[in-house]
Amino acid sequence: MTNENTLAGKDTGELSGFAALGITGALLKATHGAGFTDPKPIQAQAIPPQLEGRDIFGIAQTGSGKTAAFALPILSKIIALGTKRRPKTARALILAPTRELAVQIEDTIKILAKGAHVSTALVLGGVSRFSQVKKVAPGVDILIATPGRLTDLVREGDLVLADTKWLVLDEGDRMLDMGFINDVKRIARATAPDRQTVLFSATLPNEIAELAKGLL
Repeated sequence: MTNENTLAGKDTGELSGFAALGITGALLKATHGAGFTDPKPIQAQAIPPQLEGRDIFGIAQTGSGKTAAFALPILSKIIALGTKRRPKTARALILAPTRELAVQIEDTIKILAKGAHVSTALVLGGVSRFSQVKKVAPGVDILIATPGRLTDLVREGDLVLADTKWLVLDEGDRMLDMGFINDVKRIARATAPDRQTVLFSATLPNEIAELAKGLL
């Protein structure tokens, strides 16, 4: 874990758009190709500190652009690492409260990662467990999951999180409302001790503030 960032802006000099935030090369090209040219406020605030390795806790509503805000830094770092993966592991883990949100997140990541050799997988309840186990068996770069099914795979030894270096908790308040917080804490404990953690929530109930204090 690293120092938490307060999401303050920073001087980006003469560069503009996502290039000014530190997004470069093929990822910048794919970002522009997907229609992402002018960063939204949450992206401008959250991307640079993540690229620096800082933990992030942000208050952001659905539709604010937060998916790109956490996905682009992760993609940037994974692309730099190359394609070597260990079986049954995930380099990055994104937790979402619902299947619908998880699918939306993966769709956005695939658009942003177009042309890059970055693998993604979904681990969700309500669909074939066998197919999900098969998908993560060779190892995956970015795993998007709901807490319940992910906990099942970890418990059964089908997925190991000890090498997971990036953990994102999206819509933390909804996970609290749906009773997932204990699962989230167990999952976080299973990831790498030196992971980078990003937490987004639309509201700030006391339980989420305490969760952030414990994870970041």
